Amino acid sequence: MAAAAAAAIEIPTKVLPNSTCELRVPVIGMGSAPDFTCKKDTKEAIIEAIKQGYRHFDTAAAYGSETALGEALKEARDLGLVTREELFVTSKLWVTENHPHLVIPALRKSLETLQLEYLDLYLIHWPLSSQPGKFSFPIQVEDLLPFDVKGVWESMEECLKLGLTKAIGVSNFSVKKLQNLLSVATIRPAVNQVEMNLAWQQKKLREFCTANGIVLTAFSPLRKGASRGPNEVMENDMLKGIAEAHGKSIAQVSLRWLYEQGVTFVAKSYDKERMNQNLQIFDWELTTEDHQKIDQIKQNRLIPGPTKPQLNDLWDDEL
Repeated sequence: MAAAAAAAIEIPTKVLPNSTCELRVPVIGMGSAPDFTCKKDTKEAIIEAIKQGYRHFDTAAAYGSETALGEALKEARDLGLVTREELFVTSKLWVTENHPHLVIPALRKSLETLQLEYLDLYLIHWPLSSQPGKFSFPIQVEDLLPFDVKGVWESMEECLKLGLTKAIGVSNFSVKKLQNLLSVATIRPAVNQVEMNLAWQQKKLREFCTANGIVLTAFSPLRKGASRGPNEVMENDMLKGIAEAHGKSIAQVSLRWLYEQGVTFVAKSYDKERMNQNLQIFDWELTTEDHQKIDQIKQNRLIPGPTKPQLNDLWDDEL
């Protein structure tokens, strides 16, 4: 084991089905959302996270964070803080490359940017395809093209066979989208990464993924998005009461709930203390009464439902 690992917190793992070996993903990972842009801050945060015990790092071609993350992970390996084998790195295929002939080149480009020989997990970022070479966010409806799910997934399977990644999966797929994929897949997706938090609990999707051997990974586990109104998790008085009863923070209650649902999750923080607090969730439990209260939280999606006709079926009216 690499030097300094003994002082780190040992994070539980889950076996990923349909991977090239018995691949295990740490249940908590460190995210790198689009504002993860300062290389210096990124490098310091990643190295600190590794010292604390984080091993799963989640990025995407569209985030603009692959370069900084790759530099940070290389420095950590050079310092002897961690080996490549101890890391679990996830990246994602953007919609402009969500075409059968562009999948493998896109993954190779991500690997070059990340300075890695392989990924542990490669995901289709959205069940959408758009004009190649025309990056925009938010996605422009006029740029959308038909999504060839069968052709794209065959190329994802080829990435696995070539050893470019150890597992493949999807992100932002509803039950209906997963059913469509499973009907054409030779190798089932190992993961579906979606928004999931106490205000968007995804019960139907959780049940479907469990029944079909797909691991769920939650993004936005602490319900960010203050620009869209109050944070319905971190500003919830009922959750504050639960947290106080356990001597924990609302964030810790939120992450503990996810852990007890059997899902994995990626949280993002540059703050050394919050990074550490996010790991302090494995030696206590929520009560039955806690769960009953949490079940009563009003549910709504953080990512707003699309209003344009071309995107009306993106979420398939799923709760």
